[in-house]
Amino acid sequence: MKVTSSAVVDGWIQDKYGCKGETFVNGMPGLSMPFEIIDEPEGTKSFAVVFDDYDAIPVCGFDWVHWTIADLKRTSVEEGESHNCPDFTEGCNSWHSVAGENSIEQATGYGGPAPPDREHRYTLKVYALDTVLGLKRGFRLNELYFAMQGHVLAHAKLIGLYAPRR
Repeated sequence: MKVTSSAVVDGWIQDKYGCKGETFVNGMPGLSMPFEIIDEPEGTKSFAVVFDDYDAIPVCGFDWVHWTIADLKRTSVEEGESHNCPDFTEGCNSWHSVAGENSIEQATGYGGPAPPDREHRYTLKVYALDTVLGLKRGFRLNELYFAMQGHVLAHAKLIGLYAPRR
């Protein structure tokens, strides 16, 4: 299985998908990245997705969660589908739990890259699952990982860099 995205060009996430873009939702960069899943394994019933930033750990002490998806039943997501009544279930991102600026509802969906200190590596991880998880909108990352246990058929990742606003 493989994941690709037209949002990542020569290893860099295009500016419009993060803090240098023009679309914001509840103060977060809000234009979600498109991606495509290729060669999913036989028996796949749904996909789970995590978009996060391990380079945030030295800055805030943990991996910053930008977007989580459960129960994706198709192999592509178009640009800007988050926050627009998608047919998949979105979880809460770190703009609620850490920044505390948004309620769980406001922080549910895509909150794009906004590195505070230097360029960061962002990882888009896709998991092919043999089940539909049935999580509720606003779920937390730990709920996703616990629900996926024993159901992952394959996984793939894509890493893109994003630099801070200057």
